[in-house]
Amino acid sequence: MQTKKYVAELIGTFLLVFLGTSAVVAIANGVATVGYLGIALAFGLTRAVLAYTLGPVSGGHFNPAVTIGLVAARRHPARDLVPYILVQTIGAALASAVLCVIASGVHGRIIESSGSLGQNSYGALVTTAVVVAEIVLTFVLVWTVLAVPDKSYAYGAYTAHSAFGGLAIGLSLLVIHFAGIGFSSGGVNPARSIGPALFIGGTALSQLWVFVGGPIVGGLIAAGAYTATSTRTPQSWR
Repeated sequence: MQTKKYVAELIGTFLLVFLGTSAVVAIANGVATVGYLGIALAFGLTRAVLAYTLGPVSGGHFNPAVTIGLVAARRHPARDLVPYILVQTIGAALASAVLCVIASGVHGRIIESSGSLGQNSYGALVTTAVVVAEIVLTFVLVWTVLAVPDKSYAYGAYTAHSAFGGLAIGLSLLVIHFAGIGFSSGGVNPARSIGPALFIGGTALSQLWVFVGGPIVGGLIAAGAYTATSTRTPQSWR
């Protein structure tokens, strides 16, 4: 059963990163039908679909910051913390690898001309401002994931597939990208940021600490705030 959870997290993170960053690559290469709205919809709708399809298996995290937040809030077993983060990162890296192959082969120019694989960056923005943006935006996502699930469990994981729970999570990610693309390129997911950075290198790697550290802090703050305000009894995991 444990293996099923890890495979679900790997597949889910792969799909989230692949579909979301594909939209980023498209806009970077002048596809007229894709703008910030398209990027936000790609991430948000994919996240909603995954919540309903793979959420019942693994809890539907697909994001190390979400896993850390859920474990800190005692809504997910601590034994899954490292394995989840590992498979999520692998899934994101695989997604970027596949996208790199596809994009490089389309007219033989996409990666070469734009240098984009959907990596996060903040250009000339002040680093502190970007870190704060990532913290706040991730807080919103993790708070939503904590707040909307029902009380059912699957394979030892707290699920996020109540009637409207998956939709709420997807919409939160959509709104986060609306608000955050202009501030921090809307990272809010360390695995999503690590995947493209591994293949692009350079600035993407040097700025990666912002898109890893910020979301982790945001997830922990969300866990603390939720624990302090929730009326639900934390699950005692073995």
